[in-house]
Formats: sequence, C-alpha cells, structure tokens
Amino acid sequence: MTPGPQRFKPRHGNPILPGSTLGILGGGQLGRMMALAARSMGYRVHSLDPDPHCPIRALVDRLVTASFTDSQAAGRFAQECAAVTIEIEKIATSSLAQAAQYAPVRPGVEVLFVVQDRARQKDWLARHAFPLGDWKAAESPETLRGAAAAFGFDCYVKSCQDGYDGRCQFRIRSQADAGAAGSTMGDRPVVVEKALEITAELSVLVARRSMGQIAIYPPALNHHVEGILRWAVIPAPLPQGILVQAQDIARGIAEALALEGLLTVEMFLVHGERLLVNELAPRPHNSYHASEQACATSQFEQALRVICDLPLGSVEVVRPAAIVNLLGDLWDHNGPPQFSAALDLPGVRLHLYDKQIPRPRRKMGHLSALAQTPEKAIEKVREAHQRLTQQAGNVEY
Repeated sequence: MTPGPQRFKPRHGNPILPGSTLGILGGGQLGRMMALAARSMGYRVHSLDPDPHCPIRALVDRLVTASFTDSQAAGRFAQECAAVTIEIEKIATSSLAQAAQYAPVRPGVEVLFVVQDRARQKDWLARHAFPLGDWKAAESPETLRGAAAAFGFDCYVKSCQDGYDGRCQFRIRSQADAGAAGSTMGDRPVVVEKALEITAELSVLVARRSMGQIAIYPPALNHHVEGILRWAVIPAPLPQGILVQAQDIARGIAEALALEGLLTVEMFLVHGERLLVNELAPRPHNSYHASEQACATSQFEQALRVICDLPLGSVEVVRPAAIVNLLGDLWDHNGPPQFSAALDLPGVRLHLYDKQIPRPRRKMGHLSALAQTPEKAIEKVREAHQRLTQQAGNVEY
C-alpha cells in the first residue's frame, strides 16, 4: 500500500533554497509580481486561483484552477510545494489550515483570521491598544443608521469583508445617505467609521521571519480617489517624527500578531500630528510597488525571503520613486493607451499585469518614476499619466 503524504511539522531556521517549488494562493497581479521575483531567484512556482486566465498564469510551472474555499484542493496543492503564501485575503482560513498540514504557510491562519473581517480586525487592534478612529459595528440597516446618527451622519460605511478599492463602501453625509447604504447592504455586517480630518495617508510595510528578524520599510505616502489608490511615493515626504512613529506602530502590530510574512499597515495622519491605523494587509501592497525602483530589496523579493526563511534584504532607499495606477478607464475600443508618450519621459517605466479585460476602476498596471526627491518623483509620474489621460480624454487625478 502506497503511504499517504507526510504531514508537515514546523521547523524554524531551515531555509528553503532556490530550486524549490513555492506555492502562491491567488493568481492576481501581486502573485504575478512575486512569481517574477521568484523566477529571478531560481525558484519554481505553482499557483491556485479560480480564474484559469489570471495574470500569474504565464509565469508558473503549474496553475491549479480551484475555489479559494476548496480546502481539499488547497491541501493537494501544498503537497507539491516547499512553502505556501497568499497574495489576496479572500483565501478561506480552512483552505489555509489544510495547506499548513503539508507545508509552511506564511503568513499563517491566525493572521489571516484577524485581518479578513474589518470589525474583527478593529476589535483586535483596540484590544492591543493600537490607535484607531471612532468606529462602530453594524449588522442591520437599523444598527447602521443608529451608528451613523451617533457620528452626526458624517462617516463612512464599509463592508466587513471584500470591501476594497472602494467597493461596498459608502460616504455618509445625511440621514438619506445612511438609509440608502442600509438598503444596499441589508443584513451584511459593516463597520461605520467617523469621518476624520486627514492630513495625509501613509502605509508601512513590515517583513518578519519565523525567528523574529524584522525589517521595516520607510513609510510610503499615498493618495486615494474614490477608495482607489491613485499614486504613492517612497519615501514619504513627512516629518521625521511622524515617520518614526508610523514605523513603531507597524512593528508593534507585526510583533503582537507573531507575524511570519509581510504586513502592510495603512494609517491616517490627522490634524498633522496624530497617527491612526486604518487597516492591515498581510501581503505585498499596491502602495509599495515603487519599492522595485526605490529600495535595495523590493517588496516582492522580500516576500520570497520571508516565505523561504532566508535572511531579510536591506530596505534602504536608494533613490525616491513613485507609482501611479493605470485603471481600465484608460483603455478604449481601439485597445490600450499609446504608452510611448509616457515612456518618453526619462526614468519612467511601464508595468502591466496581463489582464485580459479592461474595465473602469480595474487596475491594469502602473507607471513608476525615479527622481532626486519624492516630490519630483510624484510630479514626474503624474506627468507621465497625464500624457495618457489626454489621449484618452480622461481627467487627471
């Protein structure tokens, strides 16, 4: 009788060396960019995603088409991998737990469980004394309206799950807005957040190994429009005291979670002096795409180092860099924009995600730009984007 697969027993301090097969749960653009870094480092890559045409497909040795909730598929997937990671939070914790029976999974089930639900995440942050804005949980139209009323109908409503890039999020400025949000969300659990006077939005990326080695990237300054990140720059041109405080908060969260992997901590700077945690993402992050140009170690190479329990790379900023997202709005019936206009600017690079169907608000890629200062990097990348928007007849952001 052929023996079954061996169950994995965690052992720390055992690096997974190039030549091994790494598994990525999720096949979107973040997985694609991790796969590119893995190829450069000499690893083989497998991925699991429900979409057989996902962006990672051309870069992997094997693509398993399965639901993120199919725990049995996740277990079989992990049996062929030396280590497994995620590129999206929508992986069912049961799938992650099943994968962890056969290979090290970084980040682990406990981290994903905390992060997957906004109310659970905020409750965890509050219990661990990390700074938050005022918020309330709501699970019905009535409790949503009550929470909005408590905040003077000046707040945001966000779905507890799957609400990213502005999806399932509502700006409340009146009782009528709250009623409309309640009707739309029904009995879906939400969080209601009091509106803040935000001076700046920033994020901090932390990498932490199983034995506790930690690397904290310089904060990125971010700009959102309608809930979607439009541009970001590394390093954030903010006062040094704010930057140090942001890194300290991110370190504290990573250590309290006993993180093994990457964690991005998004924060608000309010009234120019106080930092509040917005949300957590246990994976590479859109706001750190510029790390490929700005930092000695990109976030994607760092993710692989953590997954494989290798020494962490330097997070030193070599030169300031900024990115601007390319949304599907730029594409028309004639195809993609004429990128040569943007690439004519020195120091500008194009990064496309190989998504087959452009849609409004869908991230199709990004532009990056290097410059002598963060401010000049922002200016350059926005100029590059402006050249594309002028061709498409869109409005620059």
